[in-house]
Formats: sequence, C-alpha cells, structure tokens
Amino acid sequence: MARVTVEDCVEKIPNRFELVLYASQRARNISRGEALTIDRDNDKNPVIALREIAEEKIDLSSIKNDIIRSLTRAPEPETVEEEVADLIPAEKNIFGLHDVSLDEEKQEKSKNSFENINQIMHELDRRRSASEKKEE
Repeated sequence: MARVTVEDCVEKIPNRFELVLYASQRARNISRGEALTIDRDNDKNPVIALREIAEEKIDLSSIKNDIIRSLTRAPEPETVEEEVADLIPAEKNIFGLHDVSLDEEKQEKSKNSFENINQIMHELDRRRSASEKKEE
C-alpha cells in the first residue's frame, strides 16, 4: 500500500472517532516498543498504525483492551500539607459525611470509571455492528 487514506481504514472501522482511538492507541503502543507487523518504510507511528488497521494486521480487540486499561487509571491523590492536615480533626466528622477510607474511595472511583468505559465501548461495538448490518 503506497499511501494510506482514511477511506481504507473506515472500511475496517466505520466510525471515524473510534478509528482515531484505535490508531492513536496503536501508535502509542508502537512508540513503547511493540513489534511492527508491517515494514516501516520511513513512516511515522500514526501512519504505521493506520496502515496496520487498513491491512488488518493487528488484533483490534487487544487494542480495545489497551484503550480501556489506559482510561481506567485513577489519578494520584493530591498530597495534603502537614499544616492543613493538623487543622482537620480526625476524631470528629465536622462535615456530617460518612467516613470513607482513601482505599475505598480509590476503588469506587476506579470502579465507576471502568463501568463508564465499558458502557462507551459497548455502545461503539453496537454502532459498529449496526453499521455493518446496514452495509449488508
């Protein structure tokens, strides 16, 4: 394939937004050192990713799992300065909220973000299958 066009890739992944997600994740994986499935031909990583998608040289389900994994990372909690921590009484619940440990809070945020990502990816799969049925 001398030149990659979006039309070549849209045949494999009909949704252009989804195509961008897959190609960008594959390009990041290549830059991290994953093996190429085609010759580089002096192309940059995004172009190689698009060529691999167009030629169906990569497993899209593994790329989808990489996308989900990259989006489920919980951000690091901000550190509280010692002076501020001294002002907050540990024994009292001055805000009237239930006590939640930091680990429980991280788990809840991670669980919620994972569920949201799963919903998004499920919707993308549903739309792709609907568009494939329309093409038939």
